[in-house]
Amino acid sequence: MSIIEGLRLAVNGLLSNRLRSGLTMLGILIGVSAVILLVGVGNGASVAVQQQIQSLGSNLLTVFPSNARGAGGVQQGFGTGSTLTLDDVKAIANRQSSPDVVTAIPSAGGRAQLTFGNQNWNSSLTGTTEDFPSVRNYPLASGQFFTAGDVDASSKVAVIGQTVVTNLFSGEDPIGQVIKINRQSFRVIGVLAQKGSSGGFNNQDDVVVVPITAAWNYLLGGRGRNVQQIYVEATSAEATSAATTEVTQVLLDRHHISDPAQADFQILSQQDVLNSASQTTGVLTLMLGAIAGISLVVGGIGIMNIMLVTVTERTREIGIRKAIGARRRDILMQFLIESMFLAGLGGALGILVGFGLSRILPLAVSSLPTPIISMPSVFMAFGISVGIGLFFGLYPANRAARLRPIEALRYE
Repeated sequence: MSIIEGLRLAVNGLLSNRLRSGLTMLGILIGVSAVILLVGVGNGASVAVQQQIQSLGSNLLTVFPSNARGAGGVQQGFGTGSTLTLDDVKAIANRQSSPDVVTAIPSAGGRAQLTFGNQNWNSSLTGTTEDFPSVRNYPLASGQFFTAGDVDASSKVAVIGQTVVTNLFSGEDPIGQVIKINRQSFRVIGVLAQKGSSGGFNNQDDVVVVPITAAWNYLLGGRGRNVQQIYVEATSAEATSAATTEVTQVLLDRHHISDPAQADFQILSQQDVLNSASQTTGVLTLMLGAIAGISLVVGGIGIMNIMLVTVTERTREIGIRKAIGARRRDILMQFLIESMFLAGLGGALGILVGFGLSRILPLAVSSLPTPIISMPSVFMAFGISVGIGLFFGLYPANRAARLRPIEALRYE
């Protein structure tokens, strides 16, 4: 029997039981579309995280204090120490000791309650210096950024992100307006350009930036004048390794530490963050694909069940075919082709549904990253669906092929 003849018999068999065949294909359809969609969501999340990290600057280094220790020597977590100071920032920014460093800025802050008129908003507070826009890659949309003089004078001025503008000012021009930050009056002098957010990830536009001296004096209470992070701008992405070495040596010398293993600080590059995020999202994508793949297995079990029923219903047909000369391999091929055709058609329909859902889902759930469909995942899902049809159809087909003609013809 030729493959074309097998396909003809498969189509006739499916058309004779349309509802049963449709329900069987539905399991494969759901499995294939779920694999395509969930892998696409994982890819979309990975790209969104990478874009957000890269938007901070590929040549950015972040210096954190080491873990603080509580009573009994218990570590309190990454970055909880208080070993960095403003003098450390100035030493790092010295081009003589750090030729691969453009500049460095301090950062201190937390969450802050903002109010303007009868509107209020809880936002991320950052206290820093005048080089924040260049180091953190935050251009201004309007107004101006505060100056070194504002930092020296602890001026109560603020630059806000687009999310703060939207939630506090309702279309009104914020430049020159006075807002309350933790009940302290600050004048808005600038608005940062929109950088965007990625679904549930950190919103880079939900920020208010003030001079670090004003943050220390008016907003951070008893937290002292310690620096929570130091952001270092290297001369280029290729120079980040050399800049890391230079920053490490400067801080070791300033903190009088001879053994780098005992350093009271940690340095993280954007490439380190990107690699870690890529690894995490890669594992997430793999898990999502594996979870969706379970439904393919369930669909395969459904195919086996239906094929066993089909073999039972067509026992006399098998007997007649064998009686007039059909060989065992002809019967085997007939039912294998039918099983694979059933799974392949379900897989093809699943691809169409998966592409459709990938377009509709971001419109229905705005916080979800836009799925990015990869063709390898499409081909893989379709190939697995056909393979499942082959695997789960093998036992019913072999059972049909082993029937003896006399017993099959006598079957009632």
